[in-house]
Amino acid sequence: MAGTNKLSVEKALEKLRQDDRIKSSGEQRDEKSEDLRREIKRMRAQRSRLDRAPSK
Repeated sequence: MAGTNKLSVEKALEKLRQDDRIKSSGEQRDEKSEDLRREIKRMRAQRSRLDRAPSK
């Protein structure tokens, strides 16, 4: 064989798992961002309702 680099099965699996962890952390970050956007939207709507409410 002419200079072919071979990885052990264990090392190859570890590289694949590492890629999955990176993707899953990115997905987690996206989910958290979406949750925060929903919370901000909810709070803005609540504030708008409170600002329109007549004071006693």
